[in-house]
Amino acid sequence: MSALCLGSWMFGTETEPGVLAVDHATTLEILQAAYDRGINFIDTANIYGLPDDDSPERRPGRSESWIGEWLAGVDRESVVIASKVFYTTRGRQRVGLSRKIVRAEIEGTLTRLGTDYLDVYYHHGWHPASPLEETLSVFNDLVREGLVHYLGVSNFTSWQLMKAAWLCDRNGWEPITVVQPRYNAADSVPFTVDPVEMPLPDLFDACRDLGVAVCPYSPLAGGFLSGKYTRRDGDDFVRPEGSRGALVPELYGPFPERWWRVLEVIESVAEEMGVTPAQVAIAWSAHVEGLTSIPIVGARRLAYLDDTVAALDVELTAEQHERIADAGRHQELSGYIYT
Repeated sequence: MSALCLGSWMFGTETEPGVLAVDHATTLEILQAAYDRGINFIDTANIYGLPDDDSPERRPGRSESWIGEWLAGVDRESVVIASKVFYTTRGRQRVGLSRKIVRAEIEGTLTRLGTDYLDVYYHHGWHPASPLEETLSVFNDLVREGLVHYLGVSNFTSWQLMKAAWLCDRNGWEPITVVQPRYNAADSVPFTVDPVEMPLPDLFDACRDLGVAVCPYSPLAGGFLSGKYTRRDGDDFVRPEGSRGALVPELYGPFPERWWRVLEVIESVAEEMGVTPAQVAIAWSAHVEGLTSIPIVGARRLAYLDDTVAALDVELTAEQHERIADAGRHQELSGYIYT
């Protein structure tokens, strides 16, 4: 499995009616180019690539179908495919993780991907209305039936991960082997965005204790750490054409002062090493002490891909890694003093 994972959230996603962030032809080109460059790990979900409309009808996104089209032309055994379930593509409920929903969604995912199995299946987010034990029970069944090889959770807090691990252990079920949090140098600690955005300073401690790997998403903080954004007066900043900030301005920006400090340090380290800020930021997120970390990287254009892949050759010193971490570090609570 490759040391980077190709994310596919933007494949087929409409930024406005009729306008795709990444169109069909470009998606196929990016998938093949990534594969040719050694990236054989692909991350998707049943709702990635949704149209931009307010239709109440649930439907799958385009991402899985387009990946499946590409997958038909390569050796399936040479590719690692991960998908997710939480949002629904059929039925009356928009979200859910009941046995019925998970069964229906895995069937749709496998059909769209044109494969008999998933290498990794993620519990895409915590859903209080769906009993975790029921969800993990059907996940275990999927592994035993050969439809899924490994199980993961995404956007879980530390206690949620520990509860899931405990339920699997107690019932003799297949374990959780990977987590997918948002993690990048801009914030220094992993975050969850479901059900509410919050820092998770102890998530990696839980992962070390459980022996769980990490596949962090957004290692570039949505492109911010590539250095493409420049600041003007106050909170104002330039949104480059085609950037996420330009595509979804209501969701992206203004940026915290901490982010600008981190970017300044990353640009300084990049200059020292003769590489790009994006390569430094990806290399930073790929190193988590005591854990396997495989960052999920996106590419909306072929030109971005070579820059991304080159991050694998960037080795930060301990001093450089810590310098970047210090710039983004949240205020830490002082420890208890026992007397």
